[in-house]
Amino acid sequence: MKNDHKFALITGGTKGIGKAVAKILSSKGYDLILTYASDDKTAHQVETAFAAEGKEVTLLKADASKISSIDLIANFLDANALKLDVVILNAGTTCRDSFEEMKMEDWTNVFMVNVHFPVFLLQRILSRINKGGSVVFTGSLMGNIPHSVSLSYGVTKSAVHSLVRNLVKFLAPKGIRVNGVAPGFVDTEWQKTKPAAIRKNIENKVSLGCFCDPDELAKAYLMLIENNYFNGEVIVLDGGYSYK
Repeated sequence: MKNDHKFALITGGTKGIGKAVAKILSSKGYDLILTYASDDKTAHQVETAFAAEGKEVTLLKADASKISSIDLIANFLDANALKLDVVILNAGTTCRDSFEEMKMEDWTNVFMVNVHFPVFLLQRILSRINKGGSVVFTGSLMGNIPHSVSLSYGVTKSAVHSLVRNLVKFLAPKGIRVNGVAPGFVDTEWQKTKPAAIRKNIENKVSLGCFCDPDELAKAYLMLIENNYFNGEVIVLDGGYSYK
């Protein structure tokens, strides 16, 4: 790695939305640092695919449910004297247990991954983000409307949206912008495993009649990074959900 390059850190960067954002940032000349939780096989497949195109990628196995992963990421940046231009806080999880059956440890784990981890990771690596840098959180449409299944997911993503707006006060004096993207239903690996009937029901609620392509969604992240007047915004990209 060379310090005269542009660097982007993406948590949860080897699958789904994170992977799509990694692809578009790589095409714009960013060297990538991608974190992932446990799927070594998929992570190395992504690394190999980028390397085949001559792209610079570093993988960090850093599970966002573990507070120790913050040290792992921060120590890597310190050891390599790396400064970041973009930070995408994308790693997330959910708990789909019913309200009656939900356990405290499962509720706490969703908050750890979706809220606590990105906040304290950002706090730890703030000095490693260049002036003029951009931070983008992955929120969710389900942070704006009630989630039909996961209470913890909806509440934590609502917290993420609030974080974006509140962090402006703390990051603006350092010359760092912070925004978020709130996707609707995106055609990631997770969504593709849903039964056809459930997918069809969702598509019927979207005015455009389909799930969002991850590569199309990634363009919203790029817009927030490249347009220097976006700050404190959470962009909803849901294809007109509930408009029919």
